Order: sequence, then C-alpha cells, then structure tokens
Amino acid sequence: MNTDHRLLFRDSRCMEILDEDSIELVVTSPPYPMIEMWDATFARMNGKIAGELEARGGWAAYQLMHAELDKVWKEVCRVLKPGGIACINIGDAVRKIGESFFLYPNHARIIHAFTESGLSPLPAVIWRKQTNAPNKFMGSGMLPAGAYVTLEHEYILIFRKGGGRRFKTEQEKLNRHRSAIFWEERNQWFSDIWFDLKGARQQLADEKVRKRSGAYPFELPYRLINMYSVMGDTVLDPFAGMGTSLFAAMAAGRNSVGMEIEEDFYPAVKEKAGQIVNFANTLIRDRLKRHLAFVAERQESGKPFKHVNSHYGFPVVTGQEKQLVLHSLKKVDEPEPGHFTVDYSQPAGSDVPQSRQDENGAKLKNPVQQSLFEI
Repeated sequence: MNTDHRLLFRDSRCMEILDEDSIELVVTSPPYPMIEMWDATFARMNGKIAGELEARGGWAAYQLMHAELDKVWKEVCRVLKPGGIACINIGDAVRKIGESFFLYPNHARIIHAFTESGLSPLPAVIWRKQTNAPNKFMGSGMLPAGAYVTLEHEYILIFRKGGGRRFKTEQEKLNRHRSAIFWEERNQWFSDIWFDLKGARQQLADEKVRKRSGAYPFELPYRLINMYSVMGDTVLDPFAGMGTSLFAAMAAGRNSVGMEIEEDFYPAVKEKAGQIVNFANTLIRDRLKRHLAFVAERQESGKPFKHVNSHYGFPVVTGQEKQLVLHSLKKVDEPEPGHFTVDYSQPAGSDVPQSRQDENGAKLKNPVQQSLFEI
C-alpha cells in the first residue's frame, strides 16, 4: 500500500488544478476573520479590508474578509465528490474597535456560505479548548454589568455534498470495513463536544513563520479523517499551513493535497516529513494499546465480547470492527519539493505471532496483545 501527498503553493481561491468531483474529504482551518493576527493576510487578499479597519468599520471589514473566504468555499464545493464531506475548524472573534466591543460570529457566516452553495450542514462539534490563562475574564471582571462571557470554544462545522456516500463494489465495501474505527473510539469521537484536545504549540525556528501559523493539534484532523473517509481517499486542506492535515492523512493511509500561499512554511513542512514515520507508528501502537486496555477493563467488569478482529486476534464489540486494520508507515520519500509518497508496512502488530481465541474472546491471552502492552 502507498499514498501520495502534494503541498501546492498557490491561492486556494482558485483551485483549477483540481478536477470537479475529485476529493472525498476536506479538513481545514482558515484564517479567522477579525482575529488581529490574520488582519495582514486578509488585507493582502483585498486592500479595502485594511481601510475599513483603520476607519473603525469592524462589521464592514468582517463582511469583506468572509467574501474572500467564500471564494475558497465555492471551490471546495466544486471539487468535493457527491457524498463528500467538508470539515471546517473555525472560531468566533471578539474585538474592540473604537468604543465598540463586538462578537463576530464566524461560524454562522460560514454555515450560511456553504448552505448557499448547496451543501447540507450536519451536526457540528464544539471544541472546548483548554486554557491555563490566570485572568480569563473579559470586561469589568467581578463587577456587573460590563463583564463578558469568556470565549473558550471553537467549532468544527461539518457539511456534506448531496446524499450519503455509497459503497457499491465488494472491494469498496471491504475497504470500508478495513477503515473502521473501534467502538470505544466511535463513542468518544462522535460526541458533539470535544474536551480532550489541547491547542497546538508553535515551536518553529522562524519567528515570522510562527506568528502566521495557527495550526490545530494533530489529533483533530486525524480524528476527522478516520471518521469521514476510508483508506485510499484523498483529503484536501485549502489552508495547509504547517501541513498538519497532510501528515494526519499519511498516518491514516489516505492521500492528500494541500494549498498554501506562504512558501516559507516549506522548510518546516519538510522537517516534519522526516519525523512522521516514527510519530505515526507510535500513534498507531497507542491506538491498539488503548483498545486492549478497554478490552481488559470490559472483561474485568464481566461484559462479554461477541466478535474477534481477524487481523489481530483480539476481541471487538461489534461485527463492523472484525476487518479493522491499521497500517504502519514504512518510509516517506520526496521525489520533488512538496511532493511526498508514503509506503506502508504490514498492519501494525501483524508481525507478532497470534494464538487462537474462541469467538467470545473470553481471555486476554494473546501474544499480540501482550507484545503491544510491553512496547
């Protein structure tokens, strides 16, 4: 198995390089309108934005910023296949311009843009971001009535193009089953509130690059890619930044395409590409370990298992998990700048001898399981 990944330094408001109906999944986080760190980025897109900000026209600047993002969303809708999914991580903004303190509802504006383009909004995720700030409150603090609710969450908006995706051939159905997630992961990942993801810290050598990067944590695109695509699909990130979505696609066995206008991000992306094999394989092993810990806890509580995974020999809760397999990364090559290819080894853990279990998976006595716990 191998996958292909391309980072293209170009403006995603025009993605003519991508064919219509060619992408199964979009995972991205755009620059947030009315967040000061992205003012210059939007001003380069439309010079009128800087003028409105200088003239204290906050709402007009907000509308102009979203008008530029709308051009990207139209392209996203064009390139998505029927049944394809778009996941947009976005936060609202609070800002004082002149004497006016205002909430700019970015998530609502993006929902409007996608629905106007014909996509269907699906239930969204609220990402409750953890913060250690000692003075989180805004406004007058403890004195009513001039205090403001602290804004500590972002949204992961989810849209679908047309109806549900169809898997018609036997090979497509088998690949779908091999791309399954664990039952306990499904319960956690498909919750509408995510508490357990921390914001990504930007540790880059180039201070100027760091200030322009708003990367989300690796786990965020990795979850979404596993939730809304199957192995071999192509994932698009029209605001690729540091390449987090691309690397998550590598770890999940998907192809990917990223668009980015800041070419000086490339050295950091290239450096990350040299680290992704070890990082992804550790991530995969950790997923297997967590499942085995779940198995042990469930068995200790006396709850039975009715199914066994055919690749690893450990118990699983549902029949849909019987073909689930995780492919470890073998190597990453870069045949040309910004073009990465990934080769995969046999499924993680499949090189360890397995002992047979009965269909109920009654005992946790499997060399694969024991080996994984010792890593």
